[in-house]
Amino acid sequence: MNTNWILIIVIGIVGMLVQWKLKSVFAKYSKVLAPGGMTGAQIAQKMLADNGIYDVQVTCVKGQLTDHYDPTKKTVNLSEDVFKLNSVAAAAVAAHECGHAVQHKVGYAPLRLRSALVPAVNISSKLSMIVILIGLVLINVFPALFWVGIAMFAMVFLFSVVTLPVEFNASRRALTWLQSSNSLSQEQVGQAKEALGWAASTYVVAALSSLVTLLYYIGIGNSRR
Repeated sequence: MNTNWILIIVIGIVGMLVQWKLKSVFAKYSKVLAPGGMTGAQIAQKMLADNGIYDVQVTCVKGQLTDHYDPTKKTVNLSEDVFKLNSVAAAAVAAHECGHAVQHKVGYAPLRLRSALVPAVNISSKLSMIVILIGLVLINVFPALFWVGIAMFAMVFLFSVVTLPVEFNASRRALTWLQSSNSLSQEQVGQAKEALGWAASTYVVAALSSLVTLLYYIGIGNSRR
């Protein structure tokens, strides 16, 4: 077993542990009530208003940890538990997603770059592995096809890297606002920071996984030359 395979397995295990810890932390802080009694939806609406954002709608979506900001529709989409409940976890997630809305308003460069990459990444994420596998079969006949697949997967890796500053910056904006607005106590801001930190860790693991996988396929391509 080569080094890349070992790294892929190790990162996969780390990823599962991080996901487990993330769910555990969010479950823990979902039981801690925020002092103002506001639900995640109300937290989101207040943070948007405090930042002069009135054209973004706060909506409820199904699922757990499915929260996201959609810049094309200008919606902060909160999962049911976050939308409806009053808790430190709900406040942290809601404020984080509103952090993306603030980024959108101020023209935060990494967010703009990530949004520009979305159409290409949507295609690359679906087709890159297929192209790589077909390219491996035909590598002695049509080697360029394999490297096209590599280029497509490299786009996915680039997206995962660009996502990191976007997510970390949104969390910083969220924590700063939660403290300055007195939406959470000082201790609870620390709890929110812990929860958002574990959420950010999932993006770090995803970027590392993409990097190792990319290097693995590049190694295969170079060995077949």
